[in-house]
Amino acid sequence: MQGHPLPAILPRALMTVLSPFIRRLSPRTLSALLALIILLHVASTTAAAQQTTPVIGARVSLEPWSDPLEALGTLRADESVTLSATVTDTVVEVNFRDGQVVEEGQLLVRLQDDEQQAQLRAAQAQRDERRATVNRLAQLQTRNLAPRADVEDAQARLRQVEAEIQGLEARLRNYRVRAPFDGVVGFRNISVGSLVTPGTELVTLDKVDVVKLDFNVPEVFLAILEPGLPLAARSVAFPDERFDGHVENVGSRVDPVSRSVTVRAELGNPELRLRPGMLMEVIVQRSSRQAVVVPEAALIPSGDRQFVLVIDEEDENRVERREVKVGERRTGQAEILEGLEAGDLLVAHGVQRVQPEDRVSLLGIVDDTTSVREILEANRVERN
Repeated sequence: MQGHPLPAILPRALMTVLSPFIRRLSPRTLSALLALIILLHVASTTAAAQQTTPVIGARVSLEPWSDPLEALGTLRADESVTLSATVTDTVVEVNFRDGQVVEEGQLLVRLQDDEQQAQLRAAQAQRDERRATVNRLAQLQTRNLAPRADVEDAQARLRQVEAEIQGLEARLRNYRVRAPFDGVVGFRNISVGSLVTPGTELVTLDKVDVVKLDFNVPEVFLAILEPGLPLAARSVAFPDERFDGHVENVGSRVDPVSRSVTVRAELGNPELRLRPGMLMEVIVQRSSRQAVVVPEAALIPSGDRQFVLVIDEEDENRVERREVKVGERRTGQAEILEGLEAGDLLVAHGVQRVQPEDRVSLLGIVDDTTSVREILEANRVERN
């Protein structure tokens, strides 16, 4: 069998077993057998070379990006007041319910004012009498039947009683507690018949269709803080909700102890879900820009360097290992400063099983609408 490639193809142990049988074959049969073995060897080698590794890919995208600045803040009402009594008397009317939304000028509480109403009616009657006197004297004075001084005295007495009426009306307003602005009242802690004195708290009123959010940030960020910066806030009370707003103002002083500055933001609250006093997690969106973004799962760290596996779709999905420069990171994503362009296709899952220059087969491409789990379940169903 010298000169034949058969020994080079078959393992040595197998050749030892087959040698007695091969010697008995005729040269023609041996040549046919050799051709068949070579053909099978070439076919298996080609199949092994064409075998691909299944992976899940991801497209490099161009997305809005900003460096987040995180803080904790406390909510405050846009307007807040505790309405109190300014006179001593009893409550005769309560016109609100706990948590009711009220309008500006709406009557909330009325106190007993019968005596003041009687004084006002007496003053109004006196005004009518003095007004008639002025008119009568004025007519007589035009015919030179009354001195001008009497007319002027009557007019002065009329102005005096009109001033008294204005004072009584002003005092009467103290017996009626009205909403100074649109808002939501708190709990009702008074009842009809209660005796109140100046300073007695009657009801709280908060304007919360827009709320203020106060939080502190280190002074090192003072240069980048300015009114109008967008932000997002979350609360443990509504873990799946995100409340968007913007920076309204930056404090004029830095705390000398904590070296932080207070920032006030404004959040919309049209559904009145947020309440004053709530603790909020704040993320200020600073340095907004368009960035090249990849999934963090596609990054391959090697010391202080980062690499990705780029799939060349024009070369039968051949894989290229490429070094990239990584910028900022956020949950599940990384910003790429150098090395990639939007639209490049990467190996996002399965990077451990792929080597440079390998060819891969795509099980699917993850994006905002398709997850890794959905891709794996879809391929499992196809195999079954």
